[in-house]
Amino acid sequence: MSVKSAVLDLAIFGGEPPFDRPLHVGAPNIGDRDRLRELLDDALDRRWLTNDGPYVQAFERRLAERLGVRHCVATCNATTGLMILAAAMGLRGEVIMPSFTFVATAHALTWQGITPVFCDVDPDTWTLDPRQAADLISPRTTAILGVHLWGTPCDVAGLREVASRHDLALAYDAAHAFGTSLAGRSVGSFGDAEVFSFHATKICNTFEGGVVVTDDDDLAARLALARNFGFIEVDRVVSLGINAKMPEVNAAMGLVSLDSLDQFVEINRRNWERYRVGLENVTGLTLYDPPVPERSSTYQYVVMEVHESAGLSRDELGQVLAAENIGSRRYFYPGCHRMEPYRTQCPDSGLRLPVTEAILERTLVLPTGTATTAEALDRVCEILSFAISRASEVRVRLRSGSGRQV
Repeated sequence: MSVKSAVLDLAIFGGEPPFDRPLHVGAPNIGDRDRLRELLDDALDRRWLTNDGPYVQAFERRLAERLGVRHCVATCNATTGLMILAAAMGLRGEVIMPSFTFVATAHALTWQGITPVFCDVDPDTWTLDPRQAADLISPRTTAILGVHLWGTPCDVAGLREVASRHDLALAYDAAHAFGTSLAGRSVGSFGDAEVFSFHATKICNTFEGGVVVTDDDDLAARLALARNFGFIEVDRVVSLGINAKMPEVNAAMGLVSLDSLDQFVEINRRNWERYRVGLENVTGLTLYDPPVPERSSTYQYVVMEVHESAGLSRDELGQVLAAENIGSRRYFYPGCHRMEPYRTQCPDSGLRLPVTEAILERTLVLPTGTATTAEALDRVCEILSFAISRASEVRVRLRSGSGRQV
């Protein structure tokens, strides 16, 4: 079957989907399986499966060296990392953060009794706008929490100036940004501390996990206490803590992932470029590629903007892709400010977030990573192009429910 005839056989027009197995956003990257099995067998033989084992310590050392920071504290996930960071920094009252992020960023603060104050983002980079953040500072504000969105670093200089001027703590949710840099400096070395995610969907993963990195010796000591119930010795607890420890099996996966990171980045770069070429002449579609000088990217995310000129909405294109067994995600729809409990607590937040509101309606994240193939990505582009070229017919099909159902 030719490419043209295959595309004309879209499921939305009654045909069958081209993919037997769905393409997913965030399908995990898997490194050297044999090496992973060796490490797991070694951990089992040693019978040291958690409680700051040798693989966790090795993972922390490698990360600290790579990121150019003094301290790396591994945690069971990034959300818990954010929680213990807020506690260790003594944050209270209000913390300014973007609504355009995964809801875990806000939840981590709320679990600590802190009120997230949602701030709009810069229209070019979609990261926290320092000028808007400055306008939201109140007597109750204790910190600013930026988010390096999809690996794009925040305006770190602008946020540092605002935080310093108002004597506020400054931290970053760097869940999307491992392996990225700004002007030759690794993300992870900005602010008072940063938190990375090593969830299975991230470019480097530990199945599930996170780390907090900092150059502050005292803060690192408090973080280490907080992640292990506040124990300073075997029978001595000196502060409030929680179980946020990373198990050995997770750290082993992390070490294997680090060994293959350059390969993962190169595959992502090729995938991103393939999407760029495949979609560059498609009306109404552009890829998120913010104008941030001297930034490096791991190309972990392929974020597509759907403009009005496409003739189909973002959600309609998502339905077309779903019918073809192609996963896509509306990150971070509908925005933290429209999720509970924040929607009820501050129902008018959206009025001060016009840029965020607009972005939330037009972004769609597409599959990439080592689980995809060049041929599959070409097909995704062809399907999008064909659907837009026959937008009016596609819309009729979607509204009537005819064709193959998702």
